[in-house]
Amino acid sequence: MSRKKHAAPENHERWLVSYADFITLLFAFFVVMFASSQADKTKAKQVSQAVSEALERGRFGGAVAGLLGRTVNAKQPKRPPDPNTRPPAKAEGNGDLAGSLAYLNQELEPEIKTGKVKVELQARGLVISLREAAFFPSGDDRILPTAYDSLKKIAAVIDKLPNAVRLEGHTDAVPIHNSRFQSNWQLSAARGIAMLDMFTKTFGIPPQRLCIAGYADTMPVESNDSAEGRSHNRRVDIVIVNPGDAKVDAPASHDKT
Repeated sequence: MSRKKHAAPENHERWLVSYADFITLLFAFFVVMFASSQADKTKAKQVSQAVSEALERGRFGGAVAGLLGRTVNAKQPKRPPDPNTRPPAKAEGNGDLAGSLAYLNQELEPEIKTGKVKVELQARGLVISLREAAFFPSGDDRILPTAYDSLKKIAAVIDKLPNAVRLEGHTDAVPIHNSRFQSNWQLSAARGIAMLDMFTKTFGIPPQRLCIAGYADTMPVESNDSAEGRSHNRRVDIVIVNPGDAKVDAPASHDKT
């Protein structure tokens, strides 16, 4: 005689499965809404991806909590470096004029002692004064061959600095009138041009860094009443410009006449 099978008892807790799924989705909804309200769009995108992956893999709570910073040891994943991103260009310095002054004082010591060259640091920059007698024939703009070694040392300093350079020609107050130059203005400008040609063509200084100026006898450094004063006024000033000055002023006149 066969036994009568009893029906399996009905499971009245199946609704908990649907309820758990609903609560999970509701929590995911609020997490996404919270992430969307933040200014960091990158984190919002990461949260959205984490929610999708966690729902698929069953690791929802830990992944989202880590992205939101709710766990102590949570770490943001590091992004691989972009191969197309270049490091920022290194800014050029303003030039060590004080260091250049010390270097020139050492390298040009013989010329400085004999009065051929004077080097000083002024507000407008590093000024290297070349006396006419050591660098030019009287009343001429041709640079003497004996001046080459001194100019080579100066060019080496200019080449290592980013600063602009002014080449200023100066004369004394005695008017000039010869077959080449009709005035001191022409002579002073011509000597500045001669220096420019020497630095660019012989020593390879970029011409874009250089400019010339002819002041004739308008900017003396000493009185024109004496032969010595006039010899000091006949000069070419090489000015390595101080980049801190928005305007490069001409030298102040020291004429006491």
